[in-house]
Amino acid sequence: MSDVEQSTPVVPRPEVRPAEEWSFPQPRETVLPNGIRALVHDVPGQYVISVRTSVPAALRHEPREVEGVAWIMARLLDEGTRTHGQRELSELLERRGIAIGAGMSEASLGIDMDVPQRHLAEALDLMTQCLTEPELAEGEVARLRRTRLAEIEQERASAGRRALKQWAATYYDPATRASRPASGTAESVAAITRDDVVAFHEAHVHPEGTTVVVAGDLSGVDVDGLLARTIGAWTTGGRTVSVDPAPAPRAADAARVVLVDRPGSVQSEILLGSPGPDRRIDSGWAPFPVLGYVVGGAPNARIDQVLREDKGYTYGIRAGFRPRQVGSAFVVSGSVRADSTVDSLRLLTQILDDVAGGLTEEETRAGVDFMTLTAPGRYDTADAIADETSGLAGDNLPLTFTSDVVAAMRGLTAADLDRAWREHVSAERTIVVVGDAALYRTEVEALGLGPVTVVPN
Repeated sequence: MSDVEQSTPVVPRPEVRPAEEWSFPQPRETVLPNGIRALVHDVPGQYVISVRTSVPAALRHEPREVEGVAWIMARLLDEGTRTHGQRELSELLERRGIAIGAGMSEASLGIDMDVPQRHLAEALDLMTQCLTEPELAEGEVARLRRTRLAEIEQERASAGRRALKQWAATYYDPATRASRPASGTAESVAAITRDDVVAFHEAHVHPEGTTVVVAGDLSGVDVDGLLARTIGAWTTGGRTVSVDPAPAPRAADAARVVLVDRPGSVQSEILLGSPGPDRRIDSGWAPFPVLGYVVGGAPNARIDQVLREDKGYTYGIRAGFRPRQVGSAFVVSGSVRADSTVDSLRLLTQILDDVAGGLTEEETRAGVDFMTLTAPGRYDTADAIADETSGLAGDNLPLTFTSDVVAAMRGLTAADLDRAWREHVSAERTIVVVGDAALYRTEVEALGLGPVTVVPN
């Protein structure tokens, strides 16, 4: 034995213990002078403070002829205020290390801000200005209008984006806002003027129903006072339209196949979706993220095991639930070789049909372990905590929802997943394929998946 070996200490093997139970951190809740709900997370050691503001503002209230106006309004919020013009505001944000962005979802305007702790006071003041007194300059409206029109053209070149647009138009009732692009069509965007943007802001951006979330190391910070003096001092004339959750009805002929024709395409983009539950389902949301993972949420999921590993048709296809405020869809999406389009559709529908009654305890445990054991890592930073809390508040869900779902997942069995799938996931599927329709139209029709329609790209 060498001298080195003789002098090397023997280190005992570390004991591997089961993971401890975890729960999502609960914020301290307060109400600001103007009624805004404030949710505060003190996260020691996280010196970049994350602020998330959610303002109820439903896309369904956009005037039909200028749909996309909410998107332009949101994008303009950090492009200058009445107090600080565009250049001055940009310089202030850059000097203080403040990052601000805004966007629209189905039912809310969201403003995200991240800032070093020492500049939180100034950042909250600037964020409040962006929200309450945006400049909405004529030249900037024109610039964003051109930008959006250019993006619409670029989206036509993306098979994934084209499939998503066609799927929404096919799946949802054409009278509902969900059937049309959230950021507007070329015709509606081209019609947007500054007056439209100002009118939407004045009509729909109010403190009523708004929630602000602050997460980060708040030691020595009078966060309540800062919020009260900034966003808590915002007042308006009040909201005039309802922002209560509203369903997005399916089209009467949603269960069909649409082939978006791209002659010469060497790949086919597939997007398949069917109705599912939203997160308020009485029987509990816990089975559905696990189902999404087991069926198509990872490289070792059922879909990839067949279409990627066994057949070599794809680099990867993913699946999962996409919940709205009311209802959801279980969506499968990805690209395959053009010459495997028909067999891929056949296999996908077969895999989905086999889910009910066919899941194993081993699959279930793998899905449960992934969803529960990775949860602490997913919510380990201030921005992730702020995002999740804002999402729960904006969707009017209990702030214990994430913890409750993770706890419920731990006790799931294969029978629970089978029952959830059978009872709450419809087999009526809307299928969109973007590719060279001439290669496979006849064979797709022979699969019997529903009426087949071909539309141009």
